[in-house]
Amino acid sequence: MELPADKKEHDNHNNYDNTQLPPASDEDGERVALDLKAGLHPLKHKFVFWYTRRTPGVRTQTSYEDNIKKIVDFSTVEAFWVCYCHLARPSTLPSPTDLHLFKEGIRPLWEDSANCNGGKWIIRFKKVVSGRFWEDLVLALIGDQLDYGDNICGAVLSIRFNEDILSVWNRNASDHQAVMALRDSIKRHLKLPASYVMEYKPHDASLRDNSSYRNTWLRG
Repeated sequence: MELPADKKEHDNHNNYDNTQLPPASDEDGERVALDLKAGLHPLKHKFVFWYTRRTPGVRTQTSYEDNIKKIVDFSTVEAFWVCYCHLARPSTLPSPTDLHLFKEGIRPLWEDSANCNGGKWIIRFKKVVSGRFWEDLVLALIGDQLDYGDNICGAVLSIRFNEDILSVWNRNASDHQAVMALRDSIKRHLKLPASYVMEYKPHDASLRDNSSYRNTWLRG
């Protein structure tokens, strides 16, 4: 995973110093209280990094699930930086590989109950710049900086032979306002040049054609 070239890491660390939000459950509340007592800075959500090394052949749910490996989870700013700085850079990963960052309790699968009615915004990048955009997206996601953040499930960086593909998954593909607001928020936070085209595809369409990135139905 691409690391900051200067003091960006420390600057972004400071940006999240006040990321302390209400807990979602008694267990979460206890975790947040312990983090605060320890002088740590809790994130709104606990996140999990996953890794998938795709195998040749037709995708099936069983084969795909078998290839998904959990790397690490984290729930504070400090724990994130410890994890992130030790992850491999995208430029060093073989093709085809997927890196996933999802909220805890949501598996990076179309069929997961949190994902099955949703979809994803897709952006294709030249390999030389994908690591930087992935890093910016990860920071926006864990900092809850994207609009309709509760509607976001996670993000994926797909390492491919000729390009890398970044996608942001949301819960409800039929909520047009939320879908378009998420697109605009991604463009704004990533500072995407006007030449970049984003594509949207519902997960039920991916299930029908067994494809993540082909046959997208919305562009913008």
